Amino acid sequence: MSREADSPSGQFPGFVDCEVPGGIRLYSGKVRDIFEVGDDLLIVTSDRISAFDRVLGLVPNKGEVLTQFSAWWFDRVRDITAHHMIARPTPRSMHVRRCRVLPVEVVVRGYLTGSAWRDYQAGRVVSGIALPPGMRWNQQFDQPLVTPSTKAEHGVHDRPVSTDEVVGLGLIEEPLWRQVQQTALALFERGRAICAAQGLILVDTKYEFGLYNGRLTLVDEIHTPDSSRFWFAEHYRENFESGRPQRKLDKEYLRQWLMDRGFQGDGQPPAIPPEVLAEVGRRYASAYEIITGTKFVASGDSVEAARRKVLLYLTELQRAHTEGYDADQGEDH
Repeated sequence: MSREADSPSGQFPGFVDCEVPGGIRLYSGKVRDIFEVGDDLLIVTSDRISAFDRVLGLVPNKGEVLTQFSAWWFDRVRDITAHHMIARPTPRSMHVRRCRVLPVEVVVRGYLTGSAWRDYQAGRVVSGIALPPGMRWNQQFDQPLVTPSTKAEHGVHDRPVSTDEVVGLGLIEEPLWRQVQQTALALFERGRAICAAQGLILVDTKYEFGLYNGRLTLVDEIHTPDSSRFWFAEHYRENFESGRPQRKLDKEYLRQWLMDRGFQGDGQPPAIPPEVLAEVGRRYASAYEIITGTKFVASGDSVEAARRKVLLYLTELQRAHTEGYDADQGEDH
């Protein structure tokens, strides 16, 4: 079954099993297609857009923006933690080390907004944290909060957990969990500083970690519009005092469009017009350009050209893995 019919204007929908060379495993997430080749992975970022844990359409050039963005950020946090990237062989793919991914997503929040605000309004704790009364929408916390959630299967909502539950449920051992929290907060501070220098607020973000040879390693993505909220700093105070929405530069634009139509993940989502998806794409590219100071230039690859590049690299990676394995076997004998 091909996804080509779902790909208007050459937007990249991703791969299906029948396209994968023999001996290579494919796992498709909401946005990324992950190929397993021995001890390595090739992560290909499609143009699929998800919100409320549902895949809802295709956004022009989204995969290329996210891949370039994460590569840019990885280079700027390497002094804080190891990351999994080895190379970026195509505009939308990343060759990475295969890590044992920890079963917890680590969300760091600097402001009371999004799902945290919705929980607060409903009188619920935020990942086990009881916030003080009288807080206002989009108010900054005195200190950033770590609000973890369990990683859910595709089509199932992630479940918020407290930091105590992470250890109590046996998800991560206490010493490692302390290191994860400290690393996440350090990454958030680095992200906030870089964004602030460009006139943006890093509001909140999600990190994922794994272990590579026993070493804590940052995986997946970092500080992209898929994993983070960004606001324009110059408008924050005025909008906060007046109770108006903040000027955003992230996927929250799409989430709000969906919520305005009564969709928050359950039931049938509304059809998203092409102009809304195009605006999401413009915001992704704009976030990249503002933060990096570099103009985003799309590759212009057709869907077929993008596929060919990935499949060629996979073939070369598989050959290198096989030859290396054969050499090792020869040494043993």
